[in-house]
Order: sequence, then C-alpha cells, then structure tokens
Amino acid sequence: MISTATTSGKDFFAVINERKSVRKYDPNVSISKEELRDIIEIAGKAPSAWNLQHWHFVVIHGKAAQQRLYPIAYHQQQILDASAVIAVLGDLEANQNTDAVYDPLVQQGQMSKETKEQIARQIEMAYTDKQYVRDAAYLNAALAAMQLMLAATAKGWATCSIGGFDVNQFKQAFHISDRYIPIMLITIGKSIAPAHRTTRLPVEAITTWVEQ
Repeated sequence: MISTATTSGKDFFAVINERKSVRKYDPNVSISKEELRDIIEIAGKAPSAWNLQHWHFVVIHGKAAQQRLYPIAYHQQQILDASAVIAVLGDLEANQNTDAVYDPLVQQGQMSKETKEQIARQIEMAYTDKQYVRDAAYLNAALAAMQLMLAATAKGWATCSIGGFDVNQFKQAFHISDRYIPIMLITIGKSIAPAHRTTRLPVEAITTWVEQ
C-alpha cells in the first residue's frame, strides 16, 4: 500500500477552483494519522458563533472501520476505496465549551472576568432555544467541514462530502453520544478518475443587490 503525505501549500484561488467532489479513489493509497491531524487542525480554525467550535470529527481510518461504515452509507464504493472517511458532527451542547474557550483569555489578561461572565450569560440564554441549538450545530459544523475539504485540497488530497447515510445507524454503530448530530461524511484520498463536470449558476442568478 502506498502512503502519501503532502505538505506543500497552494494558492488560495487555485485551491478553490481545484476542489471537486471526487467519488473514485485509489484504494492502494493510505493516509497517515499525522496528515489527517494536520487537516483537522486547520479545519478547527473555522469561525463559529462565540468561538464555541460546534464540531467534532470521527475519523474512520482503516479498511475494517470503513467496511463497517459501507452499508450505513448505502454501499457507496468510495467509502471503501478512500484513504479515510471523516464524519463531521455538530455539537448540540457547545455551550459547555465556554470555560475552555474563554478562561485562557481571562488568565492571559486579554479579557476581563466580567466580560467573560457577560458572554457566558448570553450563550446560556441562546441555548434555552432548542431550534437555535440545532441550527447552530449544523451551521457551524458545516463551516468546519468546508474548511476541512479546502485544507485537504491544498495538501493534494481529493474529497467528497456525503449526506446520504443512515444517521441513526451511524450513531449506533460508532457509539455517538446524543450530544452530537451527524452532519455529513467526507471521503478523502487520491483520485483515479476526474470528478463529474458541474455547472455553476452565474452571479446574477444568485445575488440580490441592496443599495438603499
């Protein structure tokens, strides 16, 4: 099996234009834990509401683990052939991260204790709204997912986001706490066939200008 790691960066706009949804991977290429950690670290720099980082990543890495996922993802071949599959979860209890995020800032003198307590109250108030909690988990985890795919592309890997899988079976098979909601799967590997060609709507079709 070939092990590949890529560390060189690419121009940002090149990365944007190169990222495609690849579904056919070389099953003989492996990816190291270190490479995956690097990609996840970059994904974790995505923005989030109150910087609560409403995401968790489950890395399905290895043929045995990927075989377990295969039927849950409706027998998509890319699950088996990819070098790894990363499940992106949204955190329904990201408010529990408040102290971990803000206490270091207080200790370093970058934020007053009073300001931190004010922010904490705002967060707890927001988290009394169940709809907000769910929306925030989806929205913020999706930001990290997009950043993960761009980071992988920059390091020479192909990816594909997958929404087609049985969420309940996934949670049961991989022992996912009710704190987390599965958002998507992302396959990562080396492409052996071009991605499907896609058409993008023009700016005029997707933009409304408000000038007054």
